[in-house]
Amino acid sequence: MSTRIKILPENLANKIAAGEVVERPASVVKELLENALDAGCSEVTVEIEGGGKRLIKVSDDGSGMSREDALLAFERHATSKIILEQDLESLTTLGFRGEALPSIASVARFSLATREHQAIEGTEIYAEGGKIREVKACGMAEGTVVTVRNLFFNTPARLKFLKSSDTEGAHVGELVTRLALSRPELRFTYISEGKTVFRALAGGMKERVAALLGNAVAADLYPVEQSDGQLTVRGLIASPECSRSAASYLYTYINGRFIRDKVVQHAILQAYRNLLERGRYPVVALFIEIPAAEVDVNVHPTKHEVRFREQGRVHDGIRNALESVLRTTPWRKTCTNSTAIPQPTLKSQSVSELRVAEVREALGSYQPPASLERQPNLPAPRELPKVTPTVMVAQPNLKSAAGHFSSLAIIGQYNAAYIVCQDGVDLLLIDQHAAHERVAFERLKAQFAAQGVESQGLLFPDPVELSFREAAAAKEHLAELERCGFVLEDFGGNTWLLKGVPRLLAGADYRRTLRNIIEELLTLGKNRVFTNIVEEVLTRIACHSVVRGSHPLTFEEIRALFAQMDATDFSSNCPHGRPVSHRLTLAEVERLFRRG
Repeated sequence: MSTRIKILPENLANKIAAGEVVERPASVVKELLENALDAGCSEVTVEIEGGGKRLIKVSDDGSGMSREDALLAFERHATSKIILEQDLESLTTLGFRGEALPSIASVARFSLATREHQAIEGTEIYAEGGKIREVKACGMAEGTVVTVRNLFFNTPARLKFLKSSDTEGAHVGELVTRLALSRPELRFTYISEGKTVFRALAGGMKERVAALLGNAVAADLYPVEQSDGQLTVRGLIASPECSRSAASYLYTYINGRFIRDKVVQHAILQAYRNLLERGRYPVVALFIEIPAAEVDVNVHPTKHEVRFREQGRVHDGIRNALESVLRTTPWRKTCTNSTAIPQPTLKSQSVSELRVAEVREALGSYQPPASLERQPNLPAPRELPKVTPTVMVAQPNLKSAAGHFSSLAIIGQYNAAYIVCQDGVDLLLIDQHAAHERVAFERLKAQFAAQGVESQGLLFPDPVELSFREAAAAKEHLAELERCGFVLEDFGGNTWLLKGVPRLLAGADYRRTLRNIIEELLTLGKNRVFTNIVEEVLTRIACHSVVRGSHPLTFEEIRALFAQMDATDFSSNCPHGRPVSHRLTLAEVERLFRRG
């Protein structure tokens, strides 16, 4: 009687294993780069075409392999990294499973050329669909060159799930960036479509960050280093002002291996908990060194997840190391080098002159009016012009049939942030920021639906350095960004020139708004298009275009705002859903004073 359970053919088993190891071109680059680093190379070059779908080529000057070892590398679970079971508890290499090469070779046209040090000739092996087609001697420099062509050519279902070449290329670039950050002492070259995207020379961590993430990011980074014998935390952390709207700039490494671990991320966010607003993430390049026996990296085929033997100790060590730097607020030290303001002498100074001296000390640039200097016996002048929270007298003739808000009797402002009005016998509090935001949002919606958000050109183009994923998203959605008011031009590499911004953002932090919008674009997939996030994008622009916090308004400005609100749909709520106004009835007010 025949058995129902069968042993899978080796070729089919390799394809199944490839489903775990080879998710996309970036997965192939990861496995090949890790092998190159484990081989002790000093220089590695990554070249791709078609986002890695057409060509992936990784060259290194590492130790290379003999003919026999190169043939064995195509067998499943063949590795030089471990021998005994105990070796799993003392791993110092990035790879160890022995699945990468046979898995990649089973779903691509695969070529391996390698030569050991001191060997006379090298060995070249060509495999197609998991089967070795040719083995021959070749002349080459010491090291290894792996060429992968037509990825997933024999598994079209997997090929259909890949995204555009720009998106896949961005994932490859991000992967190379992660590994290059972990090895600043090595030289990395990344080539896409025949053009050199970046060439990172050997140097220090700060230089490597500047080369890969941009000088703007590197300028905001500060060193951290702390050790308790078993756990060492070192690297670079950014000031809170350099935050991002996603965790894509959290580069965390365990013993030189890039990881995405919830314990490590939580420890970092805990250190920044009182410095960042909700939904913002810091920029961090953090290296944690711990004895290999204290961490298990054999959790997932991608090796991005780990488990710690003493999870609490690692968490607290990371948080304490970061807090020790953040507590000193090193980014504020640049403000202490300004020239000290000379102190005026107290000889024969009147009360007015003393008061002026106090204001000068506090504000630095304050200059007392000439009239005050000529009349020293006048009372002390006010510290600032009359822009403190304004209390306005209710105007009985303000009532009109123009609209609800325009018909309110304005009493004044509270804390320069809330407008106080009277509607009949009720008291009405209006959040001026929320009201401004709704007006700006509706204006942007109307512009976008017509010919696009009104843009204002910049006198001098503003260079913006984006990550590989951000640059790919910007390139893919260039037309949509321009319709939102952002005019971008590719300057080469990851640098883009910002030539125009939404007119409403001309005097605001438009760079931060642009980055937040690009982070939104990164979430788009085949089943989610730009039209699904248009309102979220316009909401961000509107939110950043209006003044936040306390801002005194004149009586005329309040009336103009109310007129705009009357002409605006959904003016009862801001675009985020928060209420614009709150009503207190006469009965509620009387109950506060126990009159009810």
